Amino acid sequence: MRGPQFRLHLIEKQGRRIADRSPARAFTPVWSVDQFKGRITMKQYLNRPAISVAALALGIVGVALPAASASAAARPQIATQAHASSTCNGYLPTGSVAAMAATTDGGGYWIADSAGLVAACGDAPNLGSVSIALAKPIVGMASTPDGGGFWLVASDGGIFTFGDAQYFGSTGALHLNRPIVGMTTTTDGNGYWLVASDGGIFAFGDAHFHGSTGSLHLNQPVVGMATDAVTGGYWLAASDGGIFAFNAPYLGSMGAVRLNKPVVGMAATSNGTGYWMVAADGGIFSFGNAAFHGSTGAIALNRPIVEMTSSATTGGYWFVASDGGIFSFGVPFYGSAVAPVPVAPAPSPTPSSPSCVVSMSNPSPAQYTYETATVQSNVPNSAVSISAHYKTTTTPFSGTTDAGGSAHQWSLCRLRSGSGCQRGRCLVFDEFHPGMTVALRAA
Repeated sequence: MRGPQFRLHLIEKQGRRIADRSPARAFTPVWSVDQFKGRITMKQYLNRPAISVAALALGIVGVALPAASASAAARPQIATQAHASSTCNGYLPTGSVAAMAATTDGGGYWIADSAGLVAACGDAPNLGSVSIALAKPIVGMASTPDGGGFWLVASDGGIFTFGDAQYFGSTGALHLNRPIVGMTTTTDGNGYWLVASDGGIFAFGDAHFHGSTGSLHLNQPVVGMATDAVTGGYWLAASDGGIFAFNAPYLGSMGAVRLNKPVVGMAATSNGTGYWMVAADGGIFSFGNAAFHGSTGAIALNRPIVEMTSSATTGGYWFVASDGGIFSFGVPFYGSAVAPVPVAPAPSPTPSSPSCVVSMSNPSPAQYTYETATVQSNVPNSAVSISAHYKTTTTPFSGTTDAGGSAHQWSLCRLRSGSGCQRGRCLVFDEFHPGMTVALRAA
């Protein structure tokens, strides 16, 4: 078995095409402004795709995952419970999402956050998450050709493999001039490239080095890359929309156009004759045969877009926001990893003014009879007392109301010398006369 290979090269001076130079493929471009907030898209004049907007589908799943902890044992796991409107197996902390990748059949995708937690959606298998505390955050993700695995890359170039993804090397032990910002794979899945923000390229496995911008002074940093499936080359995208093509056709860029928001990612068509770039506001820029299916350029987003990926099956694309929200255009929506908004507890009802009513079983007791006093109140589980008044006699009674606000009953009785009540509490009266009222009141 061949061991990991690592190749680091300085920029090649020949064969490099820089954004805004003459395109490698001859076509007549036209600048057209679509209805999405004045977004400008370069398209081929003779084969200009119609602008259409896919329905925007959003979903929220239902089990929270905290951020990465200091130890592997304490790290959270993706929960298996999901919201009914989503097929994702969990959600990620808001603002932490960093990358996404689609399965080969376009039937699902993975969403990863900066701590290496991964949510699987659609038919994407749940292959786990990074189980250790990371030295640097996750910044990129790529799937294997058969959709049975994926790689995660950290900003220091550390590589993490899941499923059938193979490890071919990393830059985790190297001192980099600039941090890694993304990755892409070879078409057979036996190699991958890492790209740094200065455009430095690191090739592993059967990935060939075709050039870089590592020794150039860039106007804006590189933010992503994509593979040309036909030539085996690659494109780099800068945050100003500039495109750098290496052994791949240059099809245009946004380098000379003032953008509302910076570019944050890119994806290529499956036949290598087109690519898209996505901005932080969800604006889409399509070149070559990459069709425009819609954008969120005119929508106020809760969080910025951080990455995009495309479907080889439909030719559409998804992009993901930093809160895990997924926006699908020309492709199915399989759910999102948005954490639910915490619901504030309902305020406690304002208690009404305490009230207490005392009643007798017989307001006009007969001579030598028992009387029962009952308290009804709107204050549950509270101490209560009453006083019985008869002629010059006042006798207190105390107790506790129950959960419904009712108090225990007190027995009031006549007591004569040598005889009287043997149960309950007794109110001492000289005598009861028919028609005589014993007055009770709440103390």
